[in-house]
Amino acid sequence: MRTDGWNFEHTYTELPKIFYRMQAPEVFPHPQMVVFDQGLAQTLGLNPDKLKNAATIFAGRELPCGAKPISQAYAGYQFGHFNILGDGRAVLLGEQITPEDRRFDIQLKGSGRTPYSRRGDGLAALSPMLREYIISRAMFSLGIPTTRSLAVVLTGQEVIRDRVLKGAVLTRVASSHLRVGTFDYVRALGTEEDLRALADYCIWRHFPLILNREDQYLLFLREICRLQASLIAKWQLVGFIHGVMNTDNMTISGETIDYGPCAFMDIYDPDTVFSSIDATGRYAYKNQPGIGAWNLSRLAESLLPLLNENQDRAVELAEKEIAAYWEYYNENWLTGMRKKLGLIDAAPKDADLIAQLLNLMNIHKLDYTNTFRALCCQDRKVSPIFEMPQFAPWLETWQARLDRQRQSSHDAMDLMKQHNPAIIPRNHRVEDALAAAESGDLTVMDNLLNALSNPYMESEEYSLSPAQTSCKYQTFCGT
Repeated sequence: MRTDGWNFEHTYTELPKIFYRMQAPEVFPHPQMVVFDQGLAQTLGLNPDKLKNAATIFAGRELPCGAKPISQAYAGYQFGHFNILGDGRAVLLGEQITPEDRRFDIQLKGSGRTPYSRRGDGLAALSPMLREYIISRAMFSLGIPTTRSLAVVLTGQEVIRDRVLKGAVLTRVASSHLRVGTFDYVRALGTEEDLRALADYCIWRHFPLILNREDQYLLFLREICRLQASLIAKWQLVGFIHGVMNTDNMTISGETIDYGPCAFMDIYDPDTVFSSIDATGRYAYKNQPGIGAWNLSRLAESLLPLLNENQDRAVELAEKEIAAYWEYYNENWLTGMRKKLGLIDAAPKDADLIAQLLNLMNIHKLDYTNTFRALCCQDRKVSPIFEMPQFAPWLETWQARLDRQRQSSHDAMDLMKQHNPAIIPRNHRVEDALAAAESGDLTVMDNLLNALSNPYMESEEYSLSPAQTSCKYQTFCGT
């Protein structure tokens, strides 16, 4: 009798065959465990003691009991251009059913070629897989919906990029891997029956309360708009830049997925771009809310046949939901910003107060995270904001706004401390951890992970802004 806790179902394979192919992972020669999240394993109903050294399982060399690996088909608008895609370097082992009867996809990323690999080798390198492990841990600790990382293993096989790298496989955990790009795919290559089957499956899996409602497909679009508005607002509030907001990287579940060229902003600048391939700034920090609306518009186009038999009426209904996305987003962002500034109630000029602060931060090149944290701690050592005469009028207005609240200043500061992290995965800290891990030293990463697990705890070491350099930080896709 197996005691490792695997408990798989495979409902995705009940969809039409157009959506997937059966695909075993590649057999790698010498898998070796690098990092394993024991807490996540327990949440999934797995036995950490049985699996913490099971590198062969997390490399795909030995399939868990009940696994039936597939690769999923999808498409995507990549930087605005449509492409047929799919799991080019990943296989879905199955849907793990937890003791609480929750359902999570278990996917191996970097597990070799699939029918959707096109010209790719289907492999992944160690540093990008560890990067996803680190950033997804940080996002989870910040309370931002995210896919999670259960394990990273070395494969014992080299990966050829611009240089020879160590190969690795990441085990990704998600509420599902259903994407806006999955609907792009069925719109391009499927039938209306395929579309209906996919939409029904998504509703059953993620929105069961609207299942079989007369207007379930319209409500389906509405729920996704609400989830994405909430998610992207959370990104903006902590200064997270996804970097590659293609439609294949927008989930139906509202979870952050694909941590390739992502990074957190240090100095506040709405034009910040980290991805090396984003030459036009399409996915810059300031553009993320708008790209969210653009992607949802592509989803709405795919759903038109289900929204109404009359296409003009279907378009009208879809446009109304996309417009409502902006209302959801603005409400989520403004509410979040009020909390960051200790504004417990709402006042008409709050948006102006927030805009003035962000403008000053941009002009004076201030650290985004540390400025907000300094305000909630009244810490003059952390931020120059209290000593700069340019900020004096704003500080006076903000203090007067706080004084008009019925709640005490202590209540306001407590609220701020709960919504302004002291620790984020600073880019220089992440790079230090990855460089050390490449050389075989995991202690730097372990220490960083421990700090990121408590993002609201004060830490002089991990809160420091990076030293100013002349080199612009860049992140990369496809590694």
